[in-house]
Amino acid sequence: MNFKCFEEIIAFAIDKEEEAVAFYEEAAEQEPYSGAKKTFEEFAGEERKHASLLEGVLRGETRVSEYELKRIPDLKRSDYLVDMTYEEGMPYADILRLAMKREEKSLKLYNSLADRAEKEDLLKLFRMLSQEEAKHKLAIETLYDDYMAEQGD
Repeated sequence: MNFKCFEEIIAFAIDKEEEAVAFYEEAAEQEPYSGAKKTFEEFAGEERKHASLLEGVLRGETRVSEYELKRIPDLKRSDYLVDMTYEEGMPYADILRLAMKREEKSLKLYNSLADRAEKEDLLKLFRMLSQEEAKHKLAIETLYDDYMAEQGD
C-alpha cells in the first residue's frame, strides 16, 4: 500500500467499505433465516455509513473530533481461522467465519493506516474506523460463539 496522497488513502478505504457492503448484502440475500438476514443487512448499513463518512472526509464536510474512542474487547476467534472465499449457499457458520476474517482484515488495515498517519485528524479518523471494525468483529464473534453453542459445539 503505497499511497501518494491523502485522497488515495481515503479512496482506497471507501473501496474497502463498499466491498464490505456488497458482501453483507449478498450474505443477507442468501440467508434463509430472517434473524440472520436482518443481522447481515444491519452490518451492510454500518459499512455504508463508514463509506459515507469517508466520502464526507474527502469533501471536507466530516469532522471526527467529537468521536469518543473506547477499548473494544477482542475475542480473537478470527485469529485461528484460515481465509475463505464466499460461495453462494455457504452454511451460516461459514458465513460468520468469513465475516470475522473480513472484519479482522479491516481492523488491521485501519490500524496500519493510523500508524502511518501524519496528521492528527487522519489519526483520529483511522482510530475511529478501527474501533468501528473492532465492534463489528466482536459482534460477529459473539454471534458465532452463540450459534456454535446452540449447535452443541
